Amino acid sequence: MNFEVAPLPYAKDALEPAMSRETLEFHYEKHHKGYMTKLKSLLEGKPEASGSLVDVIRSSSGAVFNNAAQVWNHTFFWEGMKPSGGGAPPSGDVGDVIAGLGGWEKFRGAFIAAGVARFGSGYAWLVLDGGKGKIIDTPNAETPLTTGAVPLLTCDVWEHAYYLDHRNNRQAFLEVFLDKLVSWDAVARNLRAAK
Repeated sequence: MNFEVAPLPYAKDALEPAMSRETLEFHYEKHHKGYMTKLKSLLEGKPEASGSLVDVIRSSSGAVFNNAAQVWNHTFFWEGMKPSGGGAPPSGDVGDVIAGLGGWEKFRGAFIAAGVARFGSGYAWLVLDGGKGKIIDTPNAETPLTTGAVPLLTCDVWEHAYYLDHRNNRQAFLEVFLDKLVSWDAVARNLRAAK
């Protein structure tokens, strides 16, 4: 089995003060790596272990799906952030996607609302669906990879993603995520790959 947790694309303190080193370290080292450890134990000696992580996600259910999807979702979440990121998106294709959702302020409000409204644990997403931008939320480990939508950006709204920094204020975390953490470069790469 060749599955490994990808290294973070930045140092563990690089997102401070928007995301503390403590939050990032616990989230990455305990949660993300924990899902990979569990996935490896579930797939040991099984034919699925020779496939790709995306293949496992698309063909599995139960504990295998949950752990595989959480590994992928977390990697995608880390890649969608950068030090001193956030704020209104750039012009160009990403700007066009956001404009199609009513512009920056409408997008920002709708993305935050989707994350806040997600009952329990899950993710808020910006996806490309039918060639247009769409904001969705998914429960638990669910991922757009199992649908026809193409993920462009996600924010993890499980409590472990924000509780150390924001306690139970999920909205404050989503605001910081959009205003100070999002890597629009990553969103642009994901959009180019979808075309």
